[in-house]
Amino acid sequence: MNRIEVNKKYTLSGHQNPIFAVETGSTPSMLFTAGNDKGVVEWDLDVGKFKRILLPVKSSVYALHYLPAGKLLAIGERSGLVTIVDVEKHLVVARLQHHEKPIFRIQAFRTKPELIVSSEDGTVSVWDTVNFKLLYHFNVSAETVRCIALNRTEDTIAFGAKDSKIRLFHARDYLQFQEINEHSAAITALTFSPDGNFLLTGGRDAQLNVFETKDFLLNRNITAHMFSIYGIAYHPSFPLFTTASRDKSIKIWRATDYSLMKNISLEKGYETHRLSINNITWINDHTFASVSDDKMVLIWNTELI
Repeated sequence: MNRIEVNKKYTLSGHQNPIFAVETGSTPSMLFTAGNDKGVVEWDLDVGKFKRILLPVKSSVYALHYLPAGKLLAIGERSGLVTIVDVEKHLVVARLQHHEKPIFRIQAFRTKPELIVSSEDGTVSVWDTVNFKLLYHFNVSAETVRCIALNRTEDTIAFGAKDSKIRLFHARDYLQFQEINEHSAAITALTFSPDGNFLLTGGRDAQLNVFETKDFLLNRNITAHMFSIYGIAYHPSFPLFTTASRDKSIKIWRATDYSLMKNISLEKGYETHRLSINNITWINDHTFASVSDDKMVLIWNTELI
């Protein structure tokens, strides 16, 4: 894997305001986006067109998370409401009202029927995904809990907060066991590597930090972007990952040595986003999606050479 070629496949327009969240569904043709609009949009990627408004909403949406087991989409709003929608039946299954401030991330387990929700209020709530009843809620930070990452074996959860700290919890009992303070500004993205050996974190300080999960000590620090890193996404199969930033660029990195493979930006001649890129996700081995303040959803094709 010496290099990667990237070409834009689709430009999906229709949102009237900035887009903050993007999520895949049960098939490669299914994509959901939401932001500062009045609805969650479903796109058909087989034809690259708008399919439907999945759910009208009353406030901005910052979080989308697909639960494959029940073919459900969890939607987190600025109002603090989380709505669970059956995407096949186009039916609201539950409305989870606990937080009174914006929802920023939602994460489900594969190994147990629980859903984690983080909020601007600095707390996290845990919900039963069978009956959608509140199981627990606990404090993580005095400030916004912006992001959540769950490791491969689902025994460790990482929370990134506005106070620039990353807090690690045991998933079995939701007790904190470590705190990391290596960023100088709010944590805006984090993810575990697919093999579970590393935790990658990005912040408003534009730094990409790599921690070894055996001790959570800093392994590597990279000034990856010019401004905030809003998304980190590993490739589904190959040792590479993408980062997305407020600086309007998408970068593709080797996961083996953290060297830069591709800089997708206006400066490099790509017809790409013209404002902050707020999120990114891989759809399959050859395709990823990005969303932006410019109201556009871009679908990218990749080829490893």
